[in-house]
Parts: sequence; C-alpha cells; structure tokens
Amino acid sequence: MAEREIRLFGDPVLREACASLTAFDAATAQLAADLIETALPEGRAAVAAPQIGVALRAFGYDLDGRRGAVFNPVVVETGGERVDIDEGCLSVPGLWFPTPRWSYARVTGLDEFGEPVELEGEAVFAQMLQHETDHLDGTVYVQTLPGQRRREAMRQIRQSSWF
Repeated sequence: MAEREIRLFGDPVLREACASLTAFDAATAQLAADLIETALPEGRAAVAAPQIGVALRAFGYDLDGRRGAVFNPVVVETGGERVDIDEGCLSVPGLWFPTPRWSYARVTGLDEFGEPVELEGEAVFAQMLQHETDHLDGTVYVQTLPGQRRREAMRQIRQSSWF
C-alpha cells in the first residue's frame, strides 16, 4: 500500500469522466489499497481515483468506522433533506464552502474482487458518497455551487498559493 500524491484543482484528470473497470485482478487490489491508504491520514474521509491521477471509477474511504474501496459506484438513491453542508476537498486544499447535498445517499458498486457492494449513510457519510461519485464524473464540488457562492470559490481558488 502507498499513500499517493493528490492532484489539485486545475489538473485535467479531475475534469475527465472516468472509465468503468471491467477486469478485477492484482492491479485492482493494489489500486483499492492505495485509495484506502491515501484516505487514512487525519482530516481525510475519502479519495477518488482521479485525485491520485487514475481515470477509473473508484474511490476509497475511511469514515464513521467504515473503511473500504468501491469500483464502478452508482448513486442509486438520495433522499431526506437537501441541505447546505460545509464541504472541503483534498484537491481544493484549505477551502470550505456550503454545498447543497442530500442528507441520505445509497451507492452500489463492486469491491476489489468484483463482488457487489452497497454503501448507504446519512449526514457526512451521505455527503462523502455524493462528493466522491461526482469526482468520477469529472466534477469537483466547487463546480456544483450555486451562483455567487461558486464565483467566490473560484476567486479564492485563483488566489490560493497552490493554484
């Protein structure tokens, strides 16, 4: 396992819609391990494959006592209230913005062996599921912000030392 370097907003891989995995082998298991390892440090909850430069539909997570990786995830259900939740992203370091998210989400996908998995959760876990699957469609959360909030986020990004 290896913690991988995080790609930052502006990197082209973060704008790509990721390819689905069709074969599950040792490379898939290694990617799962790397995603989980990269999600482990304090202050992190999850990381999507494009954030480590891999344009495949996968993310790893370590949140609320649950840890794992999901390949080819699909959000199959959202519900509850749509609320603004303070959200940050490893690819947009140091910046947090209120982001509209559903308070409940359910994702189906496959584990690193190609076996079906289902994840569901509320509050921060639901936020994570929505956030990571957005990454796999080539969307960074600041791109989903409404009007003035998005303009302010982009202004702060352009002024960041890392941009």
